[in-house]
Amino acid sequence: MDRIRILGGRPLVGEIQISGAKNAALPLMAACLLTENNLRLVNLPGVADIESMARLLAELGVAVDETPGAGSGRTLTLRSASLTGTT
Repeated sequence: MDRIRILGGRPLVGEIQISGAKNAALPLMAACLLTENNLRLVNLPGVADIESMARLLAELGVAVDETPGAGSGRTLTLRSASLTGTT
């Protein structure tokens, strides 16, 4: 686990941006297959597993739109209104 060690005896002030969790995002991405509504996921980490899942869903006919985030991860909008396959 990562740690931040503060030295100096002064009060800690500020904010740290937390990235999204891959293990939470992957099942949510698969859930887009259960609805015809748009699914918008924000603060996704830039890891290969997310890319692979997005390509897999696109092969099934899911429209995948990506918006790069500025410091807060990226956003994916998934639409499965017109699936082309289930295998």
